[in-house]
Amino acid sequence: MEQDGERTDVNKGNQGLAGLRVLALESRRHAEMAKLIENYGGAAVSAPSMREVPVEKNTEALTFADQLFADRFDAVIFLTGVGTRILFGAMETKYPRDRFVEALSRTIVVARGPKPIAVLREFGVPIAIAVPEPNTWRDILHALDVHQPLAGLKGKVVAVQEYGASNREFLECLETRGAEVWPVRVYQWAIPEDTGPLRQAAREIADGRIDVVLVTSATQIDHLIRVAAEEGLEENVRGGLQRAVIASIGPISSEALLAHGIKADFEPIHAKMGQLVFEAAQKAAALLPQKRGTPADRG
Repeated sequence: MEQDGERTDVNKGNQGLAGLRVLALESRRHAEMAKLIENYGGAAVSAPSMREVPVEKNTEALTFADQLFADRFDAVIFLTGVGTRILFGAMETKYPRDRFVEALSRTIVVARGPKPIAVLREFGVPIAIAVPEPNTWRDILHALDVHQPLAGLKGKVVAVQEYGASNREFLECLETRGAEVWPVRVYQWAIPEDTGPLRQAAREIADGRIDVVLVTSATQIDHLIRVAAEEGLEENVRGGLQRAVIASIGPISSEALLAHGIKADFEPIHAKMGQLVFEAAQKAAALLPQKRGTPADRG
């Protein structure tokens, strides 16, 4: 089965996760992630770590719309598919979609990766810059630097659809290039309403019962450490993570891990959930003894 371009049928006899307890922090697609882990022989430990919460009052979004209709922006950067869809939904509480699409068509639209691209195409918005993999904020900056109408960014007004926590480093780099930056925060990440599975996962990491951790979002690790601290287990969880194989979906998640003193063991060649599990099945058995200082043949 393939969904949203995911590689979900790559097993073909690979049981590389056999005998390993694999923690997935994925929320929206937790059932699919667990199935992938089990397909490779692993014991899936599912601990949804976050929920998407629309901003209660979309004042920033509506102010953005007013400025967009006045042709205030030279470029609009869409960072996530979910955020793009929520922003359109907020606009439609006050304006017809066609007017929003028409206004976006008069500016340079930048899409960070396949998910915002898919949503923008669905809504009929012309995309001037499709940021290539691995779709980091540094890739966005490079794409802007080489795009002739925006080259240099000095004096340009750039709106940024934000996701979850604000990426101050990215915004500051835009400002350093001379841009006037308008952050548009359309949703935020919250801790799950039911934190039981996440708290149990923290305890299992602290006890050394988790062999592999799959990280598909920067916020996942923030919430895991937050819950661990609430349980009085923060240092033990950090130690447990140091002794587990950490698979990160991409550079943004890896940077979040590093901020907590944890180094990702690898990133997949493509930032896809199926590819992440596939490569974990290929690499985990060899990496785990190195992390724990034990012989490779544990049998």
